[in-house]
Amino acid sequence: MFIEELVAKERVQFYEEFSSWEEAIMASFKPLLADGSITGAYVDSVIHCVTKYGPYIVFAPDIAMPHAQENAEGVRQNAISFMKVEKPVEFEKGNREKDARLFFSLASANHDIHLENMQKLAEILLKDGVIAALLEAHDADDLLAIEKRFF
Repeated sequence: MFIEELVAKERVQFYEEFSSWEEAIMASFKPLLADGSITGAYVDSVIHCVTKYGPYIVFAPDIAMPHAQENAEGVRQNAISFMKVEKPVEFEKGNREKDARLFFSLASANHDIHLENMQKLAEILLKDGVIAALLEAHDADDLLAIEKRFF
């Protein structure tokens, strides 16, 4: 249901690579900007927070959850998008643990919903084989096949 919803709402993207983590974060939020879920102010806030606090958005090798909670300015509605990048995005020079290829970009209007969304996403990613399958995905059809296989 989760992946199918992202595909249906056109909130999935696939890229080869980015020249910087800032560029990757901007791209990861494009679907949410396009459908009006967020404004550019929110994307700026996420980039500012990563600059200020470091790569807190990289939860595990290959997995980033770009989000900002300092003041959810620019969030019009709760939303999530998915982006896969073939070449890892480096957030911290020389630290491969902080490289990411899977981006789950989150926008939440309040803290409780934000934590709930992160928890649901973590439960999905903890299912055996899901991360490996997502890393092999190349398009929306691959994502739908993953959902059928695992959920």
